[in-house]
Amino acid sequence: MKVESSDTSFVGHLSELRRRIMFTLIAFIVALCGAFVYVKEIYRWLVRDLDQKLAILAPSDVLWVYLKLAGVVAIAVTLPIAAYQIWQFVKPALEPREQRASLAYIPWLPILFVGGISFGYGIIFPMVLQFLESMSGDFTTMYTADKYFSFILSMTVPFGLLFEMPITVMFLTRIGILNPARLAKARKLSYFSLAVTAVLITPPDIVSDVLVIIPLFLLYEVSVTLSKIVYRKRKKLETVA
Repeated sequence: MKVESSDTSFVGHLSELRRRIMFTLIAFIVALCGAFVYVKEIYRWLVRDLDQKLAILAPSDVLWVYLKLAGVVAIAVTLPIAAYQIWQFVKPALEPREQRASLAYIPWLPILFVGGISFGYGIIFPMVLQFLESMSGDFTTMYTADKYFSFILSMTVPFGLLFEMPITVMFLTRIGILNPARLAKARKLSYFSLAVTAVLITPPDIVSDVLVIIPLFLLYEVSVTLSKIVYRKRKKLETVA
C-alpha cells in the first residue's frame, strides 16, 4: 500500500510540475507575441546612435532579429510568472511564514533582470565595441543586423541572468536549500566559474576581463551577505517557534 501511495504521489507531483511548465510556456508565448507588436520601436531605439543602417543578407534575417529582441522582452515579462509557478509547486512544503517571505522575492526578478541588461548594454557593450572597432581600422566596417544584435545579446543577457543571483540565493536560503556556510565553502569554485564567464563574453584583453570580473565577484559577495541575513532571520523564527 505504501508503494502505491508513493507512486501515486510521485505521479501527482509530475502532473503538477507539467501543468506549471505548460502555464509558463503559454505565458512566454503570449508575452513574445505582445513584444513582437512593439519590436520595431525597440529596434529603432537600439540603433538610434548608429551612423549606418544595418545590412541583412537574407530576407529571413530581419525576422530572426525581431524574434531575438522580442524574446528578451518576453523573458523579462515571464520571469515573475515562472517564479510564481515554482513557488506554487514548492508551497505545500513550506511553512506559512516561509510562503509569505519567499513570495516577496518574486517582484524583484524582472527588476534585477532589467538591471543586468542595462548594466551590460550601458557599460560593457560600449566598452567592448569600442575596443573591437579600434582594432578594425584597416578594414571597411559593415554590420549586419543579425550579427550586431547577436553581439549585443551576448553582452547583455548573461548579465541579466547573473543579476538574478542575489534574489535566487535569498530564496534558496529561505527555504533551507542553501546557507552561508555552503556559499563560503563554494567561493573558490564560484569565483572560477564567474571568471570563466567574464573571459568568454569579453574581448581577449586583461582590462576588459577585470572590468567584468570585479562586478561579478561583488555580486557573489552581496549574495553571500544577503544569505547570512536571511539565514539569521530564518533561525530566529525557528527558535521563537
